Amino acid sequence: MVPPDDIKPGFRGNRPRMGGHGVLKPRTPVAPAGPVPVAQKVPAAGNNKKRVLFVCIGNSCRSQMAEAFARAYGSDIMVAQSAGLMPAVDIAPLTRQVLAERNLNLDGHFPKSLEMAGREAFDVVVNMSGQPMSLPKARVLTWPVRDPIGHPERVYRDVVQQIEGLVMGLILNLRSGRTPG
Repeated sequence: MVPPDDIKPGFRGNRPRMGGHGVLKPRTPVAPAGPVPVAQKVPAAGNNKKRVLFVCIGNSCRSQMAEAFARAYGSDIMVAQSAGLMPAVDIAPLTRQVLAERNLNLDGHFPKSLEMAGREAFDVVVNMSGQPMSLPKARVLTWPVRDPIGHPERVYRDVVQQIEGLVMGLILNLRSGRTPG
């Protein structure tokens, strides 16, 4: 079976295939025309960087928003990642829209499970799922943030504003050496 011309062999939404057709040809880097994408690969945390995991139900809205703000504003102090208890199929279009309005691009991001992210150790876990949670050796913070799924655009705007403020507070605490919470 030969893939259609518009599908690049070996890639599914910028994620490597589990096998497949042919060998990938190197691509020529192209400067982004719009907002700069939020980095997808999570580097190893340096000695002074905290590893932070943002968790919600589907990893489609709240935790993706928090990860995007943390990477954009706090990459000097933390390595951010996000996950969901029951990952959705895709990131909600309104999540992408409200973040794009703030020049944050989620291209290449996709909902991930807690099991997928939980393979690594985290210093801080920010729980927005509304469910009790604990991870070994991690300080768990609970942020009561409304789930915008199924709600109108204005709810997404309120949620993104609330999360931006909470993430900024976390960043300031980490920069000052205070224990978040």
